[in-house]
Amino acid sequence: MIYTCPMHPEIQQNHPGDCPICGMALEPKIASIEEDNTEYRDMLKRFWIGCLLTLPVFILSAGSMLPWLGNFIPEPISRWLQWVFSTPVVIWAGWPFFKKAWHSLQNRSLNMFSLIALGIGTAYVYSSMAVVFPGLFPSTFKEKNELFVYFEAASAITVLVLLGQVLELKAKGQTSRAIKALLNRAAKQAHLIIEGQERDIPIEQVKVGDILRVKPGDKIPVDGIVIEGSSFVDESMITGESMPVEKKNKDIVVGGTINGVGSFLMQAERIGNETVLARIIQMVSEAQRSKAPIQNLADKISSYFVPFVILAAVITFITWSLIGPEPHFAFAIVNAVAVLIIACPCALGLATPMSIMVGVGRGAELGILIKNAEALETLEKVTTVVLDKTGTLTEGNPKISQIIASEGQENELLKFAAAVEKNSEHPLALAIVHEAQKRQLNIPEAEQFNSVTGGGVNGLVNGKKILIGQLRLMEKNKITGLEAFQAKSKDFQEKAQTVVFVAAEGQAIGLIAVADPIKSSTPQAIEAIHHLGLKIIMLTGDNVFTAQAIAKQIHIDEVHAGVNPQDKSALIKRLKNQGAIVAMAGDGINDAPALAEADVGIAMDTGTDVAIESAGITLIKGDLNGILRSIILSRATMRNIRQNLFFAFIYNAIGIPIAAGVLYPAFGLLLNPMIAGAAMSFSSVSVILNSLRLNRSSYIRKVN
Repeated sequence: MIYTCPMHPEIQQNHPGDCPICGMALEPKIASIEEDNTEYRDMLKRFWIGCLLTLPVFILSAGSMLPWLGNFIPEPISRWLQWVFSTPVVIWAGWPFFKKAWHSLQNRSLNMFSLIALGIGTAYVYSSMAVVFPGLFPSTFKEKNELFVYFEAASAITVLVLLGQVLELKAKGQTSRAIKALLNRAAKQAHLIIEGQERDIPIEQVKVGDILRVKPGDKIPVDGIVIEGSSFVDESMITGESMPVEKKNKDIVVGGTINGVGSFLMQAERIGNETVLARIIQMVSEAQRSKAPIQNLADKISSYFVPFVILAAVITFITWSLIGPEPHFAFAIVNAVAVLIIACPCALGLATPMSIMVGVGRGAELGILIKNAEALETLEKVTTVVLDKTGTLTEGNPKISQIIASEGQENELLKFAAAVEKNSEHPLALAIVHEAQKRQLNIPEAEQFNSVTGGGVNGLVNGKKILIGQLRLMEKNKITGLEAFQAKSKDFQEKAQTVVFVAAEGQAIGLIAVADPIKSSTPQAIEAIHHLGLKIIMLTGDNVFTAQAIAKQIHIDEVHAGVNPQDKSALIKRLKNQGAIVAMAGDGINDAPALAEADVGIAMDTGTDVAIESAGITLIKGDLNGILRSIILSRATMRNIRQNLFFAFIYNAIGIPIAAGVLYPAFGLLLNPMIAGAAMSFSSVSVILNSLRLNRSSYIRKVN
């Protein structure tokens, strides 16, 4: 198990401990269902015991205001009792703070625990010395010949900081709720079929190739393919869509999704850490631990902040010692402690990582897998969205709409085309093969198959050289007889249909028109993206007539047709050189170079390893609503981070001068160190609670 720090993800080790930079407890890099509440329970125990022991300290310190108590317990005895009760509070209950402060000194990285320990320790040590060795102090520390003691301040600050830690740890547990929800989705057992017999086995014993039965209401155990039966499956946990999806023979099913009322047999294809669910959990965990560029600002400020606060406390002490009212040394100690306590930079350190953790988790719930925090931050700045056509704007499931063949021999042309195309995985190729199978044609074998990137395919079928592709490929190969089909071709293309020509032995023998319907969600999503102020460009390898017909229907701003993968990457680079910040969305296979070149790559297919590697963001459900959600989520998260940073900066900008006593000359007001401790603790909690608002943000929810 690898442990890392949420605020400093570069810190990693193979055992629990504290971050040497900020002092926070390290957390498991990969979440598990069994939540580790050890630190939370320890802090809670210290808090309650500290509360019980602090109560008598408060009562005893109020002796001057309660005459009956002062008469019952003399002041010298009261001070000794305060020392007895406050010692376990400071030394035992506050021990984690002193331990972390010591580590910060050893690592030469002062942090918030350095200030806490210094503030509490100063108040406690001074008060203890005043009780045990009162003769050491000159009259400048005394009022009416009595020394001030601050046991109640030391104890109360310890308890308040513990309360802040308890609330913080409790709230931080909610930031990983998305991962825990995904972990709970995993099936615990599977129904294995062996030689016709069914038996239940733990999910860990499932092997690739096993035949499993999925019963009504079951969680699908692993990733696989349906081999018998059919049902409707709830895939909302990975797509964010509530409508069940029909699953029948040869359809892919994903582990962790929930079967409906039907029953079917499936063959296991991916198990353990190879399943989609496991990969999602890993990606989300890594993204939540990654650092956004905006955090570098907070880190840089924090590195100077603690020394600055210590210097401010020293200046406060010296100033009050020299020009403060009597007893000026007592005032100097109190105000210096208040500065140390109120200025703890915990809120500043939590501002960015908490928002990132919640934002990435929220994205996972919406079917948006964010590779790292940098992608989430960059997406907010995007000015141009570049979209692939097939599978992004369209269904990606094209069907043959028309076949035009010389001498009317449609089936003969289709056989030749299917023979070559069955060696290709392009959606158009699959449509041609499917149509041939639907017509129950005997598809011959093709030899010498060759794929021309972004252009077409060729091969040898029954001794004839067959070439299939777009018009420019035909012209490049000097195919004759194209004129007979070009008029029809243009008609189909103007109806937003893709046309491929088929040639045999250098002679055009026909064309195949393929229709790929525009996704129903596309027009509304395009309009919404426009409302966000973004320019939309369509890139496609299809011909210009088809591309422009589709662009006109859905109001695309700019079209680049007939481009191959290298052209797409070059266009992305040109747009960036012109000052655009570009998000590129594609299927993650042919579009991989462009996805990698873009400022933010958005892959539309999580099943493809290339997509995950090339893109900063992967959409489990590949439609434009996913892109829209991603942009809205990015903007909401970055706005949340800026709110957190603003609160943290303003809090310290106001709090430090008040703690130093800037209001005392005009209003006679001083900040009690106990109030400073409470303010410091709740500032951290307020940052976390503000981050958690992302889970309920209507700004994100409004995309259906």
